[in-house]
This record gives sequence, structure tokens and C-alpha cells, in this order.
Amino acid sequence: MAADSSLLQSLVEEFVSGLQDSKAKDAATAVKDGQFTVLQLVEALGLSLTSTQPHTRARGVQLLSEVLQECYGNLTQREVEVLIAFYENRLKDHYVITPSVLQGLRALTKCTALPPGSAVSMLRSLFQDVHVQSLMLAERSCVYSMLINLMETREAELKGLGSDFVFGFVQSMDGERDPRNLLLAFQIANLIIQRGYNLGKFAEELFEVTSCYFPIDFTPPPNDPHGITKEELIETLRSVLAGTPKFAEFLLPLIIEKLDSDVQSAKLDSLQTLTACVSQYEHKDFAEFLEGLWTSLRREVFQTSSERVESAGLAAVTALTSCLSRAVLSSDSEDSLSTFLDLVLTDCKHHLCEPDLKLVWPSAKLLQAACSASTRASHIVTAAVMPSLLEQYSNRTQCSQRRTLLEVVLKFIQAVKTSQSLENEESVFIDFRASLCSTVFSALSENNSSLQVTATSLLTSLSQQTGLLLDSDIDLAVDHLIRLLLTESDDKVSLAVVECAGALAELHPTVFITKLIPRLKAEMFAEPMDQDDNRKSSEQPSHHAVRQRCLSVLAAVSIKPSVVKETTPVLLDVLSSAHTGSVGFSVDEVVMTCRSLQRIAEQVQDIEETGRCFHETIIPQLLSLALQAALQGEESSGHRSPLVEEVVLSAVASVISTSCSRLQPQLAAQTAKRTVALFLDDDVSFLPDNSFPSHIQLLKKQQGESWRQSQLVCLLMGCVCSLPRSVEVPQADELLSQLEEMSCSCSHTLSYTSAAKCFAGLVNKRSQGDSLDSLIQRMMKRVCGELDSTSSPVRTQAFTLMIWVAKALLLRYHPLSTSLTDKLFTLLDNSDLGAMAADGFSLLMSDSADILNRGCHADVRIMYRQRFFSENSPKLVQGFNAAEPEKKSNYLKALSNIVNKLPKQVQITELPALLSLLLEALSCPDQGVQLSTLSCLEPVLIDPPPALIQQLEALVNRLQTLICSPAMSVRIASLRCLHALSHFPTHEILPFRARVLRALGRPLDDKKRLVRSEAVQARGEWFLVGSPGGR
Repeated sequence: MAADSSLLQSLVEEFVSGLQDSKAKDAATAVKDGQFTVLQLVEALGLSLTSTQPHTRARGVQLLSEVLQECYGNLTQREVEVLIAFYENRLKDHYVITPSVLQGLRALTKCTALPPGSAVSMLRSLFQDVHVQSLMLAERSCVYSMLINLMETREAELKGLGSDFVFGFVQSMDGERDPRNLLLAFQIANLIIQRGYNLGKFAEELFEVTSCYFPIDFTPPPNDPHGITKEELIETLRSVLAGTPKFAEFLLPLIIEKLDSDVQSAKLDSLQTLTACVSQYEHKDFAEFLEGLWTSLRREVFQTSSERVESAGLAAVTALTSCLSRAVLSSDSEDSLSTFLDLVLTDCKHHLCEPDLKLVWPSAKLLQAACSASTRASHIVTAAVMPSLLEQYSNRTQCSQRRTLLEVVLKFIQAVKTSQSLENEESVFIDFRASLCSTVFSALSENNSSLQVTATSLLTSLSQQTGLLLDSDIDLAVDHLIRLLLTESDDKVSLAVVECAGALAELHPTVFITKLIPRLKAEMFAEPMDQDDNRKSSEQPSHHAVRQRCLSVLAAVSIKPSVVKETTPVLLDVLSSAHTGSVGFSVDEVVMTCRSLQRIAEQVQDIEETGRCFHETIIPQLLSLALQAALQGEESSGHRSPLVEEVVLSAVASVISTSCSRLQPQLAAQTAKRTVALFLDDDVSFLPDNSFPSHIQLLKKQQGESWRQSQLVCLLMGCVCSLPRSVEVPQADELLSQLEEMSCSCSHTLSYTSAAKCFAGLVNKRSQGDSLDSLIQRMMKRVCGELDSTSSPVRTQAFTLMIWVAKALLLRYHPLSTSLTDKLFTLLDNSDLGAMAADGFSLLMSDSADILNRGCHADVRIMYRQRFFSENSPKLVQGFNAAEPEKKSNYLKALSNIVNKLPKQVQITELPALLSLLLEALSCPDQGVQLSTLSCLEPVLIDPPPALIQQLEALVNRLQTLICSPAMSVRIASLRCLHALSHFPTHEILPFRARVLRALGRPLDDKKRLVRSEAVQARGEWFLVGSPGGR
């Protein structure tokens, strides 16, 4: 025990007299280890704490406080009581002791053994004996932390102080300037308000002491280690000011005053704070300020030059109207909502009668903002505004004015839609139903395309309001849509009609089934009447355009299953007629038909009914038509089925892929079983027309016109590679074997490429294990044998299989992917396959549209590109350094293809290490490499690393050469890079100024306008380099 006593005295002596701050930590450790208690430490500090020298007393209190910061959790209630009494007494001591006293008190506020009443005692002493704002920053922060700790653990005691606690806090923060402490002070004020502390007569004082910082004007210093942001301060202060209705009489006049500011950020903050207040304040709090608020809000919308301020102003109008709408009216109370809306209507309504003036839209926006706040407000506003708008539309003759009025009506209807509380609630426009319908149909009958586009949008909005369109109105609307679709050639009108038809068909499918679909079918299957003298041959292209619009509409309306059952047979009939030649459909029209089917598969409601439609009808029909086209060959009539064209087959494959990816698991398994049986076992029993030869052998090598059959493997790919991973592909081993054979032996490009992609898609989803590993190793052995044989006729096919399997394995992080990518690296030195291998890296890093993507349920791991880059970039650099000069371009192209597909943030981080190679790539004659490299460099030039600045000479020389490239895209990209260089530090780029300006003179005369535009911008920036007043 004597040893412990001597240790304690030694620690105290060395800390207090020897000024060894590290001894405080040793003392805290000894207390934790039980060598002595905190009270024993106080006794040992006796001489120091009673010294006549203030600095000695301060060192003694500092030692005790630092020990308490480490050991406050182990204190007993009796020890805490003694320490609090000691520290409260020390608050009256010399000012040099105060910081350490506050530090100790803060530690004690964290104690769980804090005696009852001690929180009040501490705060009374603190508020009475300490002038907080005369303290240094750290000590003020200590006071705020004490308050927060006590508010979290001793709320009931603090509330017992009544309004004295609020007054003490107000005195403590009054005059605070540091953002870090302000954030703490705002948090305390927010706790006072949110937890219901008694503000008493000090509500105004609390408001004044916080609102003096409103609006926040703070810009954090660069590289601020504390991370305090302006937005954080704004949000915390806003929660205080908007937290209680007791602030309303003070805050609302302040907001009106601040809205007069010329500073945009002050206006924005004021408007957003007003919006935040509305959720806490009641209508009576706003009553006496409505006129002033409205005047300010109107000015901000009428006269603003900022979209953000205008949006905030409109949001404030909506919020304020919503608050006033919540008022419960009594017989003797004033209707605040009516008072406010009277102000709005008085100042805005008359502007709507002047559709040529610029105040039409600001007035309409304000009225619409009020309208969208509540059903009650929308009734008042629409009753006052709609008759005038509809009457004006009838009286005006200019299309531009009528369009403006129609757009205003449209916005009102959209605004009211947001205020409806119930989906089937009767529309507030029900009294204007007849006039609205008459106006819409009148506009649809006009010859002005802008008016027609607006009318279709208005028709869509009317259909979404309950009770505004009767069945007779829907019939008439469909008639108008059909007429516009078949007669109007304007693309904007066509697009608007398609969107409107889709929206209406979802709500009223029956009329589209009975009227629109039969009419569009008749129009599509009608041949152009070239023999009619009244019909010119120049009208032929218009018939093609009509067919395209019809196909778009058929896809757009196919959302409900009942509609899909009617539209898909029409589309399949188009494909069938195109195949047989009974109706002349072009290849483009057949492709668009397939895209319409694909869109239907993407958007249709995902239920079993629609899934069965695709499983039982659409997919078998597509397979049947494709198989018939493949088997028939050229007929004597010379008709060639469009379904043998590569572009059509690819479109059909996309339909099948999208359909299978969305099928329910049971239907997906059945579809896979049927399709695999067709390709492996010649099972055509499920096809609509199964009068096919008994031995089709679609995956077997055949002679003559065999490419027609072999290319159908792309349809197999579309089916089996898009299935959910939970669905097992039947006869998978046999299928993979046949696909491998086809991809390595077939000479038809689409056939062997589709076979390779199908093989890769199946490998990507196959379960991990020895079976998969042996399959890959067998394939690798065969592929490597073909690639290593210079006399092999199928090296390209083998390479295609290898690159797609490498991608499939890379996406899922399979260990054997490294073997394939290493083989790809070795091929960069091959004189025959080097260029193909370099292009292969682009395929590895790119997203594939038809296979190996998440839409097809492929196994795609996150950040696979970054992982591939980090693992293989050193190999690429080593290979480049060791390669023969004529082979180096392959490595540069490979590097460019890899880096160009990396996320921009990764590029910026990794490119400095590869800078020398990228500069070499700019000298590569391949324009694709040049463009890819330039696109990689451009984001790096915005914040250049030191390594890049050291290479400025080489970079400028190469860019000067590329601005004269034959490829326009390369010229534009190089000019953008030169433009970015002008923002480098002036002392670094000034030596190049004259040279660059001379070089930029030539593209000013470029024959391409886009190049000239980039040259002008870049040259203007370079002229400012080093100039007085310039950079």
C-alpha cells in the first residue's frame, strides 16, 4: 500500500511540478487497475489544489479532470457527489482553472451514478459563475456538450428548472461565432423545442439568439478537417425556427424581410424555411401575415431569375395553402383559406385573360400551386378560373394563344390530380366536363401540330380523373386518335398519339379491342394502291410510315392481358404474311414488328395469364415461322422470306429472350424443355405448323444452304440463356457439346457466333464444380489447339468461342477465367490474331445487350471490370515493353479498350501509372485507339496528377497532331483535351501558348461545324493564358 501511495505522489508531483502531461494517462491506468481510487487522487492533490499559485491549482485540477475522462464509468454515487461539490466550488476560482473544471464536469455528466438533483446543481453553478462567451472555443464546446449529455440522461430534472434552463442556455450561446459550436448550440435549442421544455417568457429570447444567424452564410475553408457544411447548419437551424408555433409571430416577419434580400441563397433559405414552418404552425399563426407573405411570394415567382427560387416559392404557396385548408371552420371564425385565395385570385386571375403576356405562366403556376394543396382549395380556384379559360379558348382564333390556354388548363388538371385524397374521388372538374371534352376534341380536329400534341396530353389527364370521360367520349377519343395516327405525318404528333393511346388503353381496354385494333390491322394489311391514278407513287413511303406508327401503337396499348390477347395475333399475322409474301412487308417493318412484340413482353403485367400467352402462342409461332423460312429456300416466285435475314432473326431472338426472362419458373422450364428438344431431338410437335421433315438436325453440320438452319441457333440462345438461374436447362451436357462443335466447325458468322454466345451463357449460369471445370478445360484444349495451328481454317471461330467463354467466367469470378485471359494476352503477339485479340478486350469489358447481362439473369459480380484491370494491367505493361515494335500497337489498343470501359473515378485514380503507355497510344495509327485514349484522358485533365504535368511536352505535341486527324470524332476529342489543358497552372502551360494558338488556327477553317465550334472555345481559353485579367 505504501508503494501505491508513493507511486501516486510521484505521478502527482511529476504532472503538476514537472509538467509531464503523459503522467495523466498513467494515473488513469492506475485508477482503472485499482491501485488507488479517485478520492485518493484528490487527497494526494491536496497541496496542489490549495496552493496560492493559480497555475499550480490549475495543473492539479487538470490532472484530476483528465483522469475522470478515462474513469468516469467506475465512479460510485458518493464519489460523484463529492467531485461535483468540489468542481462547483472551483468554478468560483481563478479563470485559468475554469477550462479544467469544465472538462471535469463534462466527464461527470456522462456518469450513470449521477446523484438526483446534481444536474440542476451543476447547471445553476455553471450559469451563475461562468460567462460562457468569454471562454475559448474548446471550453465553450465543453459547456454545450455538458448540456447535451444532461438533456439526454436527466431530462426530468432539467425540466424542473422551468424557464430558467432556457434563460441560462440563451445567455450561454448569445454571441457564439464558431460553426462547430453553433451546430451544438442549434442541437440543444432543437432538443428544448422538440422535447417540450418550458420556454415561459423567454420564447422571444430563444428565437432572437438563434434567428440572428438566419439565413446561414457560411463557406467552409478548403480541406476542412471538421466537415461542417453550410447545408448541415441550415437544416439544423431550420428545425429550430420551424419547431414551435410560439416562434410564428417573430419568424414570419423575419422571412418577409429576408425575402427582400438581393442574395439568392437568402431568398431560397427563407422560402424553404417557410415551407418547413407550415407542418408545425396552425392557420391562426399565419392569419395576420397572409398579405405580407403573399406579396413576397408573388414577387419571387413573377420577377425571379432563378428556377430554384421560383420552385421554392411555388412549394411555399402549396404548403401554406395546405396549412390553411386544415382549419376547422366555425360560424364565427374567419376563413383564412378563402382570405388567402382571394389575394391569389385577385392578383393572378386577370393575367390569364392575356395569353400573349409573359405573366400568364407565372400567374398560372401560382394558381396551380394553390390548387394542388387540397381538394377544398382546388374547388375554389377551379370554380374561379376554369370558366374564363374555356371561354377564352372558344373566342381566340390564333393557334399560339389557344395552345397556351390549353396548356394552362392541362397544368390545372395535373395539379388537381395531386391534391385528390382518394383515387376514385369525384373530380373537381365535373361541372366543366362537357366544356372540357368539347375543347379537347376541337383541338384534336385542328391542323396545328402543337395544338394536337397538347390536346393529346390533356385527353390523357382527363381520362385519369374520375367521371370526366363518358363511354361516348372514349369512343370519340379513339376515333380522333385513329385519324391522327393514319393522317398526320408529324413525328411529335405521332409520339403524342402513341403515349395517349397507351394511357387510355390501360383504363379503357374494351374500346381499343373493338375499335382501334381491327382498324389498325386493316390499315397495315392494305397494300398501297399504286394503280389508282389519284394516288401518286410518292405516297408509298407514307404508307410505310403509317405501318410503323400502327406497330408502335399496338405495342403501346398492350398492357392489360385482354388487349395483349388481341394485339399479339395481329403482330404474328404480320410476320406470317411477310414470310409467305401474301402481303408486302419490308424487312424494316418486320424488324419493327418484332420490336413491338419485345416491348409488349417488357411492359405487360407480369401474371401467369400473359406468361402462358407467350409460352403457348407467341414463342412457338416465332420458332415455327423461323423454321419454315429456313427450310423453304428460294421459291420459284423469287420471294425470299425476310425471316432468314440476320437483322430479323436477331430481333426475333430478342423477343424470345425478353419473354423467357419474365416467364414464371414453371412455364420457363416447359419452354426450355420444348426448345431444347426441337434443336437436339427434332421435336416439332409443339409448333403450330408441324409439317416439317422428320430429321431437321439444326445443330448438325450440313451442306449447301445449311446456314439457313444453323443460324437458328440464335433463337436457342435467346431462350435458354435468358432463363432464371433457378430453371435447369434439360440435356445440358449434350447441348453444350453440340454448341461447342458448331461454334468450332461452322463457317457462317451468325451461326458460330450465336453458338459461342449460347455456350458461354450456359457456362455462366452452370453450378460450380468438377463437371463445369472439366467442361471448360476440354473446351480450352480444343480452342488452344485450333489457335496454335496456323493452318487451321477455323481459328476465328475458335477465338470467338474463347472470348465469349472468357467473358462468361470473368463475370462470375471463376478461377479458370485467368487461363483464358492469359491466352488472350499471348495472342496479342500473334501476327494473324493480334488485332482481333486487342478488340476482344473491348468485348470483355463491355455490357452485352443480348446475353450475359442482369436482364438475362446472368451471374454478374460487382466491380468485375475493376478487378480485371487491377489483376491484368501489369501483364499488359510487361507485354508492351517486351513486344516487338510492330506488335506494340496491339497492346496499346488492348489497354485503351480496357481503360475506356472503366468507371470514370477508377480511370482518374489509375491512369497516372499508365500515362506513358497512353501517350504512346495517341501515336498509334488506329483511329479507334486514338479516340478511346482521348476519351480516357479528358476527365483526368480536369484535375491533373503531377505525373501528367511532367509529360506536358509530349502530350501537347501529340494533341497538335491529332487535331488534323481525318476522323472528325478524333479531331473533336483532341480539341477538347487541348481546351482542358488551358486550365492547368499558368506557369506550366505558358511556354506552349504561342505554339498551341498557331495549331488551333487550322481547325477554325474545318469543314465540320462541330469541329470549328470546339476550336473556337479552345482557342479563346488559350488566348487568356498569361493575359492581364486572364488566367
